[in-house]
Amino acid sequence: MLRDRYDPMNLFDLVPALSMELDPVLTRLDQLLDDDTLFQAVKTDLAQRFPRTLLDGRPSTPVEVILRLLVVKHLYHWSYEHTQQWVSDSLVLRQFCRVYAERVPDDTTLLRWANCIQPSTMHALLDHVVDLARQAKATRGRKLRIDGTVVATNIHHPTDSSLLGDGVRLLSRTLKRARQVLRDVTTLGRDAFRDRTRSAKRYVKRIEDAIRQRGEQAATIRQTAYRQLIRITTQSVQQAQQVVAALQDQASSTAQQLTAALEMLLPRVAQVIDQTRRRLLHDEQVGASEKIVSLFEPHTAIICKDKRPGHTAFGRLIWLDELDGGLISRYAVLSGNPKEAGQVVPSVDHHLARFHKPPHLLAGDRGTHSARGERYAQEQGVKQVVLPKPGAKSAARLAYERQGWFRRGRHWRAGIEGRISGQRSGQGLNRCRYHGEDGMERWVGWGLITHDLHTIAQATAA
Repeated sequence: MLRDRYDPMNLFDLVPALSMELDPVLTRLDQLLDDDTLFQAVKTDLAQRFPRTLLDGRPSTPVEVILRLLVVKHLYHWSYEHTQQWVSDSLVLRQFCRVYAERVPDDTTLLRWANCIQPSTMHALLDHVVDLARQAKATRGRKLRIDGTVVATNIHHPTDSSLLGDGVRLLSRTLKRARQVLRDVTTLGRDAFRDRTRSAKRYVKRIEDAIRQRGEQAATIRQTAYRQLIRITTQSVQQAQQVVAALQDQASSTAQQLTAALEMLLPRVAQVIDQTRRRLLHDEQVGASEKIVSLFEPHTAIICKDKRPGHTAFGRLIWLDELDGGLISRYAVLSGNPKEAGQVVPSVDHHLARFHKPPHLLAGDRGTHSARGERYAQEQGVKQVVLPKPGAKSAARLAYERQGWFRRGRHWRAGIEGRISGQRSGQGLNRCRYHGEDGMERWVGWGLITHDLHTIAQATAA
């Protein structure tokens, strides 16, 4: 049964010798988290975990505790394990998280509850936090600067050989579990469950050694090893297809789970085989949008924001809107590697929806410039549109961009680079530790929500 909160108490009243109190910023943050809108939004998602979560079962970890533990986790950029450990050891954090003298939930318990929160809820929570900032006069919404950054997914550097090796390893591991389920009910022979991991590893190692060498002989060795690795992976796929057909006749929950796992994995491995064959055996150019770079995080995109060799990023492009006062008012997890100029219109529209008036200043870097975006912002009432034009410029454009207000806007825009750098090191936006597209939304969303709450607390605690 889902509980709202524990009975309130003050731990410091139990130990009169201790005069510890929350620092002013944490005190103000504690007051901000008492907001009922935040509480109800999180409770609505947690209530969907099971059909009768609100009515049946043993008493759960309270919603209030889950919300505050997640804020603390992302505020200090801790893991779930460290969050459990350090909240347990701190009277201040116990009081702040409203755990009091109760047992702090296990890291796995907190993880399962955290995965119930939906991406749409994260965006709604961020919008509400911006409303709280307006009420607290932490921002007036008169300035808006926009920029994008890459949040890497938690994968190893992708190569065709490593992806093929991963495919064989995952299929063999799943087939081993399926063999236990089908032990007494299948006519499939031993070859259907054969583990080809060692053979795949041998050829992956041979390819890696050949890459370090030069000359025609090394190229021939590499090409031969790739052919053998593709053959092994294809055989593993054929085995898995036979096993899936046998598992589909079984009614047990374990058989259904294995069937779902294999049906999800097989198309990904087939795509890896196809792109490897096209690129290395047929010498085709495979576009970035046609490639899969991880079997575990298939939504990962290939992003080239840095043109220097070896600086290709693998993750998702995150678009950020920042207001005066240092608050992030909007984020968007973009698909692929889109042009930044296309984000000007959504940023302006979102600002109008939240503040019901245009910003006085809109600033972006050269990648955000487009005639359509600049014209749209001006039509919506933005007085100062600072979107520098890249490349060659006419004399009129040069004169326009040399005006004092334009230069001041460019200087103010540069501050978002420092904000992004702080987010990457402070809130962990350099690499997402959650899984899947929903995990990416939650990771970025919680990082920005805690940043905004802390910024409001700092501004109002003074």
